[in-house]
Amino acid sequence: MDNDKRFVTGLDVGTENVRAIIATVDKDGRLAVVGYNEGKTAGMRKGIPANLTGPAESIDRMLAEAERMAGYEVRSAFVSVNGSQILSTHTEGMIAVGTVEHEINETDLDRVEDVAVTGRIPANRDVLDVIPLEYALDGQAGIKDPLGMSGARLEMRANVISALTPNCENLKKATLSADVNADRLVPSAVAAAKAVLTERQKENGVAVVDMGAATTSVAVYEEGDLQYVGVVPAGSNNITNDLAIVLAIDPDMAEEIKTRFVTGNFDSDKNPVIRIGKEGKMERAFERKEVEEVVKARLSEIFTEIRKKLKSARYDQRLPEGIILTGGGAKMRDIELYAKEVLEASVKIGVPKDLAGVAEPISKPEYAVAIGLAKIAAENLDRLPSQGKKSKKSAKSSAHKPNIIKRILSKF
Repeated sequence: MDNDKRFVTGLDVGTENVRAIIATVDKDGRLAVVGYNEGKTAGMRKGIPANLTGPAESIDRMLAEAERMAGYEVRSAFVSVNGSQILSTHTEGMIAVGTVEHEINETDLDRVEDVAVTGRIPANRDVLDVIPLEYALDGQAGIKDPLGMSGARLEMRANVISALTPNCENLKKATLSADVNADRLVPSAVAAAKAVLTERQKENGVAVVDMGAATTSVAVYEEGDLQYVGVVPAGSNNITNDLAIVLAIDPDMAEEIKTRFVTGNFDSDKNPVIRIGKEGKMERAFERKEVEEVVKARLSEIFTEIRKKLKSARYDQRLPEGIILTGGGAKMRDIELYAKEVLEASVKIGVPKDLAGVAEPISKPEYAVAIGLAKIAAENLDRLPSQGKKSKKSAKSSAHKPNIIKRILSKF
């Protein structure tokens, strides 16, 4: 029976952390989590590889435990991509398909998509996805799926998601150095949306805000489709670093203060002094008001930028289902209260849905991207090559040695 199992892997490569989900897929497309792990990332800067060695080693080290848990060796994965390089571009295309009796087929859809993309996206950018928003057939607009319909002229309005080619190639090289092929790169907010949103929310209008360590991503959905993607180049680590600088403490203590003592309602009158100290060390005391001023200033900057992006996409205060927060930054207590104040919209914390297997430990906002990647991989499983085989860690751990020898010998 094990040989009949189909596996998918979601690999979230962030600036601060790398997380993986290994899941099996049943015949109905449902996921059962069989392995997961997270670890610190090295060599990433604002969602972009700063070198190849750091991310590769981080991925390899983190995956080892997830593979042992799943009893499966990962060969390929759907991988998150992030950074302010990601763009959302609305385009249009039109083709003649024949006489009015002609039935629209897959070839016609591919052709009109090519027309909508070619020349509209710069040559130095990789197209990550093309989302058809609307088709028109012989002038009749509002068609979601024209396949099988008859007509002579086919038009398409689409949302094209793209990222800089060098950054995409370097991310693929980093994963490949860890013996993992990147089947597809998916923007973090899009992956998180797959894990936490319902079809009703996507239809009515909703935004997902994924708060990472160094970036905050936004994805807007309406009428069931992805309408916009944007990235703010700041995240939860900026808050930690601000506290470390202003309070003259190390980042670990700053992170503890942020997660333990700061809340989104910023109630300075309650317990005006924060006391913190580690065993064997002298206790430190900080004015809560000073701490909250630092945190509030950075949060204000992040959510103000998010609102600007929603305004530029014409979705500010136009989302009936409100804003869903995911990512490690969403762990700050009551952060949704402050976000609601700045964004003037309903705000909730997003938790991954519809999971089986060992799902309880990872039903958290910070795992939304990795889980969403696995769900997207499951939907595309039949179009992908074999996802791997049963784990033989001894074989994988020794696989790097011959590669190193080959690289040395190739120089001669």
